[in-house]
Order: sequence, then C-alpha cells, then structure tokens
Amino acid sequence: MGSLPPPPSSTTQKPEPSNNNKTLTLINPNDLLHLFQSQQRYLNHFFQNLDLSQTLAFTQTLLNSTGTIFFSGVGKSGFVAQKISQTLVSLGIKSSFLNPQDALHGDIGIVSKSDILVLFSKSGNTEELLKLIGFARAKGAFLISITSSSKPTNLLSNGCDMNVHLPLERELCPFDLAPVTSAAIQMVFGDTVAIALMAARNMTKEEYAANHPAGRIGKSLIFKVKDLMKKQEELPLCKEGDLIMDQLMELSSKGCGCLLVIDDEHHLIGTFTDGDLRRTLKASGEGIFKLTVGEMCHRNPRIIGPDAMAVDAMKIMESPPSPVQFLPVINHENVVIGIITLHGLVSAGL
Repeated sequence: MGSLPPPPSSTTQKPEPSNNNKTLTLINPNDLLHLFQSQQRYLNHFFQNLDLSQTLAFTQTLLNSTGTIFFSGVGKSGFVAQKISQTLVSLGIKSSFLNPQDALHGDIGIVSKSDILVLFSKSGNTEELLKLIGFARAKGAFLISITSSSKPTNLLSNGCDMNVHLPLERELCPFDLAPVTSAAIQMVFGDTVAIALMAARNMTKEEYAANHPAGRIGKSLIFKVKDLMKKQEELPLCKEGDLIMDQLMELSSKGCGCLLVIDDEHHLIGTFTDGDLRRTLKASGEGIFKLTVGEMCHRNPRIIGPDAMAVDAMKIMESPPSPVQFLPVINHENVVIGIITLHGLVSAGL
C-alpha cells in the first residue's frame, strides 16, 4: 500500500473558540496520522500473510455452487456478511443473509443440501454460530468458516467443512478489542472474492447494469444517446442563410440554448448559441439585423452519434477547453437526427 502524507504543520489554522465558554478538545494531527499509519500496517499484514490456497479453494467452492450461498455472522461480522451477500446478489449470484438467531427459530428451513453456509467470526467462538452449525449440517449444507483466530480453541473452524484464516496482527483499538481492523479485512476479503467471481463468470457490463436498473450505475451503462435525445419537431433547426433576428423565436422556444444550422439535406453545418447571440449583438450593434446565422455560427462543433453511451456524451460536454451544454446528434452521413443536452442527461439521473 502507498505511503500517507505528512501531518499538517503546526501553523495550521485552529478552529475559532465557541461562544458557550466550553474548552474545545483538539485532535493532534500527529496522533491522527499515527492511527492511519498503524491501520495501514495492520492491513498490510493481512495482505502479506493471507493463504492464497485457502482463498482459491473458497472462491472455487462458491463459483461451483448449485444452490444458495448463505452468509451469517453476529455484530460487526454480521454487517459484513450482509454486505457481501448483497454484493453477490447484485452480480446475479443466488445469495442471502441468514440471521443466526432467526435461523434457530425457523429460518433454517430455507437451507438445503445444495446450499453453502459461510460463517464470519473473528474469534471462531461466536456462541450463536456454534449453535447454528449442527443444525445446518443436519440440513446437509456445506459449512465454511471465515475466522482470524489461529488458536486450537477456534471451535467454529473445527466444526466446518472448510476454514479460511484471515491474518490479523491486532485491532487498531488501543485496547485491541473493538473490531475495527478485523471488520475491515473481512470486508476487503469478501468484496475481492466477489469481484473474482464476477470475472470468472465473464459478467458483461450489460448484465451488471440489468441488475441495477434504477441507480446511476445502471443508467450509465444502459442509456444511449438515442434514448435521451430530442428529435424531429423538438430540434432547433435553421438554414445558414437565415437572418439571425428571424430565428430568435426558434432559438428560445426549443429550450436547447442553440440553433442547429443545416443545409437542404439536413447535413450539419454548425451551431449558433444564445451566447453567440449576445457576443454578436455586443460586437455588431444594429448590424446584427443584417447578419445571417451562417456568418456567425460555429462550424466545427462537438458532435456525437446516436448509439454512443449517454455517459460518454456527458464526458464530451465536460471536456476541455470549455464545457458545452449540448451535442448535435448525427448519423454516419452527417445528417442531424437529434440533439442531447446536459439538462436532459441530468434529468435522467446521470
């Protein structure tokens, strides 16, 4: 892992004292930096000592699963188990979180002999999980423990079909008690395995997006320019010989902030924006009444095709040397078929 930056200098501005006459407790920047450096060292210990053969066997077992992969844990390990299960579900993998207490009161009925039960526990001696494994084994499930204890008293690893040891030097907590570092390495381990499964299953962007239809992730992978562009009567079109002043209604009424200048075959010649209008008026004064759109239009505008991804359209709009608010959409013959606007992209949730 990379190195952390040095702490702020002692000349860093201190916060203003409050008006309630209470003394503020300030965090020593060196102490804060030391904590991050310590956590970095503990995480490095995990990466450097993780048994790859155990990890490979675990990942391969999940990949070959024909049933549901259940995850379980208590406390912080339970939160991690829920999160990893949700990640697998988002990848199209049959998975669920099994609350160990609820499992002993009926929920274990969902477990079958084709399923896998993954149990997260730092100590390997979590009472609720130890009670669960006997009943899960009776249901025929394959049991895997994910623990950080290497002691012979790690009862969970002794009672499961497979164990993965997550090396833990110590917790960041000064008392070595609060599950801070252990929860972090559990999350890193689980999420990395999830991405390995994603790669092994050759999951495509389209498949991933289909599982996230309502979020920004899905929208950025699903929506194409042709799905969000304005077209036909919505387009602010004009000819290059049209007088600027005759096209003010077209410029303002279509809500695009521009005119698309075309020839008789609808080939794109250029664009004329409301900003161009203001600059022309300032420079020409009354002379603007005699100027045509073609004389003042921008003849090399940014463009995009209808099959491009909408998120790429936004990147083009925001690219240097300066951002723009719209892109003419043209086909392979340079014929204008639409316009996509920044407002339209934002309204779509991109």
